[in-house]
Amino acid sequence: MEEDILYTALRKHMVERQIASRGISDTAVLDAMRRVPRHLFVPKNFQNDAYDDCPLPIGYGATISQPYIVGLMTALIEPKHGYRVLEVGTGSGYQAAILAQIGCRVTSVERIPELAKLAHENLKRAGVEGITIITGDGTSFSENEGPFDGIITTAAAPDVPPSLTALLADGGTMVLPIGDRDMQVLTCVHKTGTKLTISHHGGVRFVPLIGAEGWSEQ
Repeated sequence: MEEDILYTALRKHMVERQIASRGISDTAVLDAMRRVPRHLFVPKNFQNDAYDDCPLPIGYGATISQPYIVGLMTALIEPKHGYRVLEVGTGSGYQAAILAQIGCRVTSVERIPELAKLAHENLKRAGVEGITIITGDGTSFSENEGPFDGIITTAAAPDVPPSLTALLADGGTMVLPIGDRDMQVLTCVHKTGTKLTISHHGGVRFVPLIGAEGWSEQ
């Protein structure tokens, strides 16, 4: 009970000091981040650090993103209840949990089977439902899998993957890091008909997107 009270207080502090104070004002995003128990999505030895202003390792060369970055990427797609959202790179399941808490219907793709399994376990432990996790290459979806109102890619691509923009609904938005393996720019792509409007939202550093429209394993 005392632990629950502590983590609830830490989440509130995280949202106020790390996210809202930096200009994120979407109430649905802020409320979701106050509710989802982030400490259940990190390894046990990092649970005391779960609400710190930094990314954390989750194993298999992957990380859970800094809370602010999760909040920013979520807010950029302007999620609404009932939105269909594709996440490329499930990781530990935290980003998917935030989207599900908002009321989105989430399909999340993870290429590392062990991480997909871990995400399943974390989401179950956190009591989060309504998320479909698929093991595979998120850039190899056919257009028949879409359209999605929003797409979040939590791995860095050298350019905007055409296969993902093809999956966006008219009026939909995708956010992803674009750049080289060491440093990227958080990029937002809004689709209106056949037109793509692109905006940039600061420097970030993500693991590389491995797959047909990312980098090879080497």
